[in-house]
Amino acid sequence: MVRIKLAASAIVAVGLAACAAQTTYQPRHFEAEPAIAMLEALSTDEMKGRKVGTEENAKARAMIVDRFHALGVSPGVAGYELPFGYGPFEGGETSKSGINILGHIQGTADRDLSMIITAHYDHVGEIDGQIYNGADDNASGVVGLLAAAEYFAENPPKYDISFLALDAEEDGLGGAIAFVANPPAPLDNVALNINFDMLARGDNGKLWASGTAHWPDMKPIVSRVAQSAPVQIEMGFDQGEAREDWTLLSDHAAFFRTGIPHIYFGVEDHVDYHKPTDDFENINQDWFLKSVDSVIMMAIAMDTQLDEIYDMRQAALNE
Repeated sequence: MVRIKLAASAIVAVGLAACAAQTTYQPRHFEAEPAIAMLEALSTDEMKGRKVGTEENAKARAMIVDRFHALGVSPGVAGYELPFGYGPFEGGETSKSGINILGHIQGTADRDLSMIITAHYDHVGEIDGQIYNGADDNASGVVGLLAAAEYFAENPPKYDISFLALDAEEDGLGGAIAFVANPPAPLDNVALNINFDMLARGDNGKLWASGTAHWPDMKPIVSRVAQSAPVQIEMGFDQGEAREDWTLLSDHAAFFRTGIPHIYFGVEDHVDYHKPTDDFENINQDWFLKSVDSVIMMAIAMDTQLDEIYDMRQAALNE
């Protein structure tokens, strides 16, 4: 444990230097330097792509738990780490295992409602001797989750928020499916899942909010926040076919299947998507910081109207 912390600290120092050299944007809702440092730390070659079940995946998990501790984010009712099994798969492959990470910040309102913010911390590891670092997919989403936790730790939300860093997304959404199937606490009062998956590579300048086609009552909230967000936010990729519909392509799918409303924030596929070149060095750090600021703004807005979103969920279940 100490060795992991020391290694992370050394990488963080490099990240601080990189941030100072390459960023000009100052986020409104979180500190830039720890975010950039964590982004780099999670996606170095030493992390070997954070594949589920590996030593490097465990190191990433320790870094996330350490950050929760530093921010004062409480563990979930069953602790920070939630081991799970998943599979078996077609073709006779045996069951696998992973570990989700759950933190919690209590809201100030009397009504027992909650929001779950998710991001997967695993990636695909090494393939044919090449390391797939997954800087955008999905070190960027993890940093977004931690930045949101940083904000809400300093500015308590109206309603409870769980921060769920999921494992095995790259292996059939294993962590999300396991969590929904066996949650540490009932999901009856969960009003919304916000999922961050690929927040850094807005090569066309756009960050997408997917899910409002299924939950149109959230469109006014997204539209209102988008007007003042530091990046361009569009709604879409929640109707159509194949990769034109993101509804079932990331961890929010497990929540969607249970009737929990979701908003998925991410960028479109880019030239380095699921390639060894999805590296820290290929990220525009200013755009990334703006993107994270934007999704935190969305989370703040959703928190203030979570009771209305929950009522929307209940109305849909009763139809």
